[in-house]
Amino acid sequence: MAIPQLDPYQKAQETRRRVLELAVFMKREDGGNASPRPRGTAQPGQAVDMFLALLQDRLPVWLRILDDLMHLVGKGRVSDNLLPIARAGIDYYSEVQSAAVPVFTSPSVTVRFREALRDSELGPMAEVVPLTEYLAAEQRAGRIPPEVDPLASARLLLAGCLRHAYYEMFVGADYLPSRDDSAEEIVRELRLDLQRA
Repeated sequence: MAIPQLDPYQKAQETRRRVLELAVFMKREDGGNASPRPRGTAQPGQAVDMFLALLQDRLPVWLRILDDLMHLVGKGRVSDNLLPIARAGIDYYSEVQSAAVPVFTSPSVTVRFREALRDSELGPMAEVVPLTEYLAAEQRAGRIPPEVDPLASARLLLAGCLRHAYYEMFVGADYLPSRDDSAEEIVRELRLDLQRA
């Protein structure tokens, strides 16, 4: 499920290789079924190419940011360690979602992408696992309350980032708190830091 334990450079290269495999699968299944489009709009194949190129560039960086959390176990405050993660997550999802929307207007492309994603093992768990491992390590170190579920907390943090990016894309940044403020709110609402008496 997770990408094998490799050094950061190798892991980034492995992630890029898997995205390329995903791209090859998507193109192989495409079959050249491009329907005519109004002038100035991207063909379905172009939208897929743009999305996969962005994913190949951004996903390894995003996963590296999550993996690097393990270097912070036992250092600083947990919420302070997670704040740049939440902000990076909002940035990542904002970039990737804007490229994904035109790709997933076609049900056949969506189905092919799901199949390719499953085969490449780059699904949601690729980002949930490193965050969960960090939170579990902090819990073992006694820095997160024992009743906290690391997996659920990891999913909630990522979901908060995705939610902000989604709303920003549809209603615009002017109607939302800033990305920095949203990142602070997401981390604060997880309530992971131990309360000191």
